[in-house]
Amino acid sequence: MSLSVAVIRLPHAEGLDLPVYQSAGAAGMDLVAALPATTVMILEPGARDLVPTGIRIALPDGFEAQVRPRSGLALRHGVTVLNAPGTVDADYRGEIGVVLINHGGEPFRIARGTRIAQLVFARVERATLVDGVLDDTPRGAGGFGSTGLGPPDGSG
Repeated sequence: MSLSVAVIRLPHAEGLDLPVYQSAGAAGMDLVAALPATTVMILEPGARDLVPTGIRIALPDGFEAQVRPRSGLALRHGVTVLNAPGTVDADYRGEIGVVLINHGGEPFRIARGTRIAQLVFARVERATLVDGVLDDTPRGAGGFGSTGLGPPDGSG
């Protein structure tokens, strides 16, 4: 099954390839930086910035697009999507931007066409919240760490 999504390439993205899947089994399409050819963005350690992609999309109702980190950037440079996953709603028609943060120890250079994130499409289930009674479960109201995330000996 293939989802059809309308896309508009903005003027500052002219000449850049549209996002595509890099392999037959890939879940996400790579998003690239749509910076001017003469501009290099330097993301200093600890800094964050909004990187333009130069594309707008129109999702069908019942879908979202998630902006997710690229694992290679995270592993090699400590660079990731700050609000991962970022959500592009079905009724949003503006440019997709990627909020990157540099958790690494060195400045990270972003030039035109640098692959900065992935775009993953997903169905969205809408819910209606209703007043009601909650059933009891063995976990109950146990929060963070309550499901045995510590060491097997129980010392955590």
